[in-house]
Parts: sequence; C-alpha cells; structure tokens
Amino acid sequence: MGRGGLVIGSAFVAIWASGFTVAGVVVREWTPLWALAIRFLLTAPILLAIVLAARSPMPRRGDALRVAVLGLCGLGGYLALGWLAMARIPTGLVALISATTPLMIAAGESLILRRPLPPMAWLGLGLGWYGVAMLGGLRALDGLATAELSGFLLAIAAATSQAAGLLAYAPARGRVDLWAASLGQTVMSGLLLLVLAVLLEGPPPGLPGAFTLAGLVWSMLVVGIGGYALYFMMLRRVPASTASALQLLAPPVAALFGWLLLGEEFYLSDILGGLLTLSGVALLMRARQRG
Repeated sequence: MGRGGLVIGSAFVAIWASGFTVAGVVVREWTPLWALAIRFLLTAPILLAIVLAARSPMPRRGDALRVAVLGLCGLGGYLALGWLAMARIPTGLVALISATTPLMIAAGESLILRRPLPPMAWLGLGLGWYGVAMLGGLRALDGLATAELSGFLLAIAAATSQAAGLLAYAPARGRVDLWAASLGQTVMSGLLLLVLAVLLEGPPPGLPGAFTLAGLVWSMLVVGIGGYALYFMMLRRVPASTASALQLLAPPVAALFGWLLLGEEFYLSDILGGLLTLSGVALLMRARQRG
C-alpha cells in the first residue's frame, strides 16, 4: 500500500487505540458521562468550523434523522456505555469487546433485514462469539465482582448500541458528507450525554488534574478529530480490505497500551478470547468482501 499509506495506517491504529487508554485515565478522576458531555460540547464548535471551511453540504431531512440516530446510538450511547465499562474493567478488555460491533451488525442484517450470510460469515460469527464467551472466563471461574460483571455487560451493550446506530445510518452513508455527519452525531451525542450526566451523575465535576485534562484534550482533538481525519485519508490511500484489517489491530494495541501505561492485568483467557474474537471478525469481514 506504499510508505505513505503505511504511515497513515499505523498512525490511525495507534491513535484509535489510545482513545481507550486516555478514557481509562479520565474516568479515574471524573465521572464518565460528564467527561464525555464536556468532550462533545467542546468538540462541536471545532467540527462546525471545519464544516464551514470545507463548505460541506448538510444532509437532507431523512438523512439528518439517520445521522441523529447515529449520534444517539452509534457514538453517544456507544461511548457512554463504553466509558462506564472502563471505570469497572480494563480498557483493553473493553476495546476487544467493542471489536464485536461487526458481529452485531451481521446478526442484525441476518435476523432483522433478512439478508443471507455466506457460510464463512457464519463461521466468523460463531468463532467471534465463542471468543467473547472466553473473554474473562478465568475471572468468572474465580468469581466476578459485581462491578466487574457490570463492566462486561456494559461493554457488550456498548458494541450493540454502536451496531444499532451504524445499521440505522447505513442507507445514508454514501449520500452524507463525512464531516457533516461527524458534526451532526457529535451535537446529538453531546446533548444526550449532558442530559444523562445531569440525571445520573448530579452536579458537574470540579476542575481536573493535569493528567485528566491532558487525557480529555487528547480524546477530543487527537482521537475525536485527528483520528477521523486520518481514517478519511486512509480510505483514499489504501484498499478497503486493508483499512478493515488495520482497524482490527486497534483492540490488541489498546490492550498493550493499558498494560504498559495503566498497569492493567490480563489473564490467559482474556488473550485467547481476544484472539478468537478478532479472528472471527476477520473471517466475517473477509466473507462480506467476497460476497
């Protein structure tokens, strides 16, 4: 894919993976919902400036509704549930469970939209879900704490929410400008998280410490804006199959970051389950590309 594509792809994987790590830093001091609400509300004006500078066309009414659902489920709901999970279990585990979103989408297309799946896709689904069952298996044998169990359930709910948003947005994907879609989903996510934060977490948090502030800024600018910009660039420089493969590298890199930077502990069952999950997702994506 060329040296330029390799550099862009590697940077995208590292930045996307770091999003889980900095979230793990932020939720150690700030409550997750308020942190996300502040992040989205600060990011929206920056994206608005980009949209105006690029003269991006706004989506039409029907597509705007799909963008709104994408923001509520695919971004806001996904990150809210994911950050709540990262306050309970290692960020690397949340990253690996989040990688099951393609499995959720394929299951939704098969069960709800009645789209047939090739045999290799079913094999990928089975392998991926077996890997999810193995994730944290040793923890379950040792006895999961209530908070840890809720973390696993929240991470699975996060992947489900993201899949629902992407399924709702899919018909508009080729018609809506990417930056306009990013702005729309960010605004909807910010409003959703603001309401949830007030209702569930009470008053806003106090001033953050240096590490929390740095993590929030990194999450907002480097991951939220820079990550999307790199992804758009990557799609222009590398084949879609390569871009999909690079996305699968983000969860294990996130787990590595969590181990190195946050001191997170992993069991052998976590590693084996993660490998099986990612292998299942890779098989599924390969089958869909062939189809």
